[in-house]
Amino acid sequence: MPSGRSWFCGKCVIAVMGAAVFSGVAFLYSGLYPIGADVPHERLTSWALRTLRERSIASAARDIQVPDGLDQPDRLLQGGADYNNMCAGCHLQPGRTKSDFTLGLYPAPPNLAASQGQEPAGRDLDARHRWRFWIIKHGIKASGMPAWAPGHDDERIWNMVAFLDRLPELTPDQYQILTARDDDAGDHHRDGSRESLCCRNQIPSIGRPTTQERAAAMRMTGRRPRATF
Repeated sequence: MPSGRSWFCGKCVIAVMGAAVFSGVAFLYSGLYPIGADVPHERLTSWALRTLRERSIASAARDIQVPDGLDQPDRLLQGGADYNNMCAGCHLQPGRTKSDFTLGLYPAPPNLAASQGQEPAGRDLDARHRWRFWIIKHGIKASGMPAWAPGHDDERIWNMVAFLDRLPELTPDQYQILTARDDDAGDHHRDGSRESLCCRNQIPSIGRPTTQERAAAMRMTGRRPRATF
């Protein structure tokens, strides 16, 4: 038989656990937690959410096979046009440091046009590719990052991953040239303009660049241009 002391300690543990559960439920229903995006999380909450996010993505993306040829010029051009339409309003472009989305979203989306904004830092290139592919495809809950898998096949997502490798090296002029979408390209993000709904009025639009302009931009990024555009 358990001693009286052990029995008493067991009751204390159960009581403490019950009180903790009751306090947690009471806090959830109290409405006291500041849920507005203009009030940052407490440090412990931020750490817990960041750790959960990073471990979850690392685990889910571990077995993704990175395709060969991510440095091909075709991928750069195709991925750039999608990035401009789908991503630049939040993740910015060369020459811009903020937008309405970066100022208002919490957590703030990383500036992928800046080298220091490329996540995750310290990982090898293939690991970064898997990480970015998974995030673009599946999104992240309660962060403002949508899942682009509906309506976008893996090849199209890999093109955006390839473009992200080159993005921090581009000048504003190179970016505008490389991200201009061909007039005859299929683009279900268009609604009479080159901007998607989420990025409307966020990104300046330009006319279609010439073959010479694209070839020059490709040479300056260290890539051999396509024979035809």
